[in-house]
Amino acid sequence: MDPALYKAATQGNVEMLRQLVDPEDPSILSSTTPQLNTVLHLAALHGHTKFAREVLDKNGELLVAQNDDGDTPLHLAAKASKLEVAKLLIGSALAWQQDENRPLIMTNKAGNNALHEAVQNRRSAVALALLDADPYRGHDLNRRMESPLHMAAPSRPTSIFGNKMESPLHMASREGLLQVVRRIVDTPSVELQPLPSVVSLSGTALHQAVLGTHLKIVEILLEKRPELTDLCDSEGNNALHYAAQKNHRRAVEMLLNKRTDLAYKRNLRSFSPLHVAAHYGSADAIKALLQHCPDVAEMVDRDGQNAFHACVASGKAIALTCLLRRIRPAELLNRADNNGDTPLLLAVKMGHVHTALELLGDRRVDPCVRDRDMKTARSIVEMKLNTGELDAYEMHLLKQLKQEEAKRCRKQQLPPFASDRRRPLNNKDFDSVVDSYFLAATLIATVTFAATFTMPGGYDQTRGIALHGRNAAFKTFVVSNTIAMCSSIVVIFLLIWARQEPIKLRLHNLMWSQTLTVIACFAMLISLMTAVYITVAPTASWPAYVVIAIGASSPVLFFFISWLGSRNLLGTMTTINYN
Repeated sequence: MDPALYKAATQGNVEMLRQLVDPEDPSILSSTTPQLNTVLHLAALHGHTKFAREVLDKNGELLVAQNDDGDTPLHLAAKASKLEVAKLLIGSALAWQQDENRPLIMTNKAGNNALHEAVQNRRSAVALALLDADPYRGHDLNRRMESPLHMAAPSRPTSIFGNKMESPLHMASREGLLQVVRRIVDTPSVELQPLPSVVSLSGTALHQAVLGTHLKIVEILLEKRPELTDLCDSEGNNALHYAAQKNHRRAVEMLLNKRTDLAYKRNLRSFSPLHVAAHYGSADAIKALLQHCPDVAEMVDRDGQNAFHACVASGKAIALTCLLRRIRPAELLNRADNNGDTPLLLAVKMGHVHTALELLGDRRVDPCVRDRDMKTARSIVEMKLNTGELDAYEMHLLKQLKQEEAKRCRKQQLPPFASDRRRPLNNKDFDSVVDSYFLAATLIATVTFAATFTMPGGYDQTRGIALHGRNAAFKTFVVSNTIAMCSSIVVIFLLIWARQEPIKLRLHNLMWSQTLTVIACFAMLISLMTAVYITVAPTASWPAYVVIAIGASSPVLFFFISWLGSRNLLGTMTTINYN
């Protein structure tokens, strides 16, 4: 394209255009850029209405010229939201006399007509102008089997950046897309063939409206196009499957109020909407589905699994809690799938500890049920015990399973209990434990030995005796310090000989070493409190009492932390599960 002509088109310089174009030979207007854009494409893209009118007066054929992407000037005006230029081109398109290449229905390489592009780029004003010119174009399908109505239904994703948050409905209302949808649905499709049972991968306009939580458009489509509820995407999902997946309770209720039978439709995986909601943890959708259709909980997929199985398989504990509160029949909680697994057995086999504990907390769940290999949930967990594969959470689960079996399965024949003993220590493990206790005992012996010759309060330099020898607290210090030192010395000798003894004697010595180490620690704590009392209390009593209080509370704090750790185990597993 001539550089001067290109400059005139991008700037909308009509005078320069008149100077460059020979009235007798306007062939210069047929020149294109490397992207095959004509001067009319450029004028449409930049919104120069007067320039575009001048070009059309000189060469009306440029109205149907296509660039390298197959776009006509009208396509570019629709994409760029150049309303005035678009209206000019629409008027010229309506006056187009040729039967071929009708501008309003011409498509680009993506199969989109100008209305597709306007709606896809959220250019509502241009879209409404195009619908005024030809309202039937709202039902044209592109190569992805999407109509402008399908494109108008979804909304832009809500941004999480910046200070202003807008819902999809707010965005659609602000952009005027509701008017576009109303205009399209008010005009019936001219095609009279029956609707297909399966449409594109992304479903119908109703699917997209549900997916974007565009509830006003959902309402319009359900009123004006109720036949869309019968259509599924390429995976067999109807609009209710989409609402269940995205946990849009209001959309679920709107669809069920229109068509209750949608709750019983299955996709290609034999999943009902309740299965989908359970799989994705959509608790609000579960509540709405069970409120409208309580018996949908009885549905199973092709593997014989119900919604409880779906929750367990995906590890969605919140959704499982919702199901447990709203489904009454115990048979559904203990139903076995095609592999013979109840939800509890499935949770145990998949290692989903939290969902297993959630099920155990419900009295209707039967821990005595056995799978096809005649194993209960407890015996399945026990299989990992001797291999050393159990972590702390699974050990807690095993403890709970044993307790429930002891309470509820007394009259049933169950697999025998495995030994409670953990995996035996090998030489490497034993040496590691011995080293830990040996180090602790050595430190205690060193500290207490040093304290013996640095008595609190000091010595009488002339007689060499302790100044506080007659004090009851001093006597307590001496006794407790001696107990700590002697206990630690015994531990040291036990651990030295433990390495040379048979396995049973090793464990015996290790057990006593653990007990004596605890005694030494407590005795050393008492010697600390009495030493502080002897030296500090005569001049400043309150710091001495504070130290005694802290020291006395240390054992209580230890046992409290141990108890709290066991009590909060479920909470910790919940955090790990959801992170």
